[in-house]
Amino acid sequence: MLKGSLIITTSPEIMGGTPVFAGTRVPAMTLFDYLKAGESIDDFLDGFPTVTREQVIALLEEVGKQRVG
Repeated sequence: MLKGSLIITTSPEIMGGTPVFAGTRVPAMTLFDYLKAGESIDDFLDGFPTVTREQVIALLEEVGKQRVG
């Protein structure tokens, strides 16, 4: 899932290789956990200020493209 992109990165030194938002230690899956729980993107961004709105939107757009195509 977008590993090595400017949105999501993985590294054995960061969170044991868990895919995280680039430049952060925030697992990408955390966003989806928030959304599944009925929380908003703003709630997520409030909880994880190192993640940008642009990263969240870009990730959701990429996932949407992969699901449709």
